[in-house]
Amino acid sequence: MSAAPAATAEGEAPKKGPKKLIIIIAVAVLVLLLGGGGAAYFIFKKKAHDAAADGGDGDVSTEDVQPEKPKRDSAHPPTFIPLDPFVVNLSDKDTERYAQVGISLQVEDPKMSEEMKAYMPAIKDSIILILSHKTSDELLTLEGKQKMAEEIRRAAARAMGYNVPEPEETNPDEVDTSAPKKKKRKKKKAEPYNPIEKVVYSSFIVQ
Repeated sequence: MSAAPAATAEGEAPKKGPKKLIIIIAVAVLVLLLGGGGAAYFIFKKKAHDAAADGGDGDVSTEDVQPEKPKRDSAHPPTFIPLDPFVVNLSDKDTERYAQVGISLQVEDPKMSEEMKAYMPAIKDSIILILSHKTSDELLTLEGKQKMAEEIRRAAARAMGYNVPEPEETNPDEVDTSAPKKKKRKKKKAEPYNPIEKVVYSSFIVQ
């Protein structure tokens, strides 16, 4: 009868199996992949931020960088008072011309809109006087329309009893051009209160 296999020598370490080695390698690869993925994410995020700051043409999606929308005070929207269209004869001398103009007055709040109703006949009268003194050449230019809008704004406020003077204009004949020019800081005069913030045209026809 053959002898039994000899026992393992005392103190000899058992050999590592191949399965345990594979597990160690897999764990090491997984750690490398996770570390590399995290680093790539932070690098890409930094590039996207730099491209948005520099206004570059990188491959950053517009969905990632959205412009901030301006805030609007929805609690105090503008209040407009539409007036019936004005049809007046203009002051042209060579030919007969007339204008049909639709106007809306922008005021600070609905309370002022209610207050203006009592003064509406005087407001309309002041607007008709301004329109009838204009010529077709004045009203066909952008500057002429803008100038008349400011004239209506002041005249309508004066019809309500507000003291709104005409803007100061410098006469070029009174300016001394021979004197050396000195740079002086002029204090800008505060504009007098006007309940009418703006005059808006809804229609404008000159014939």
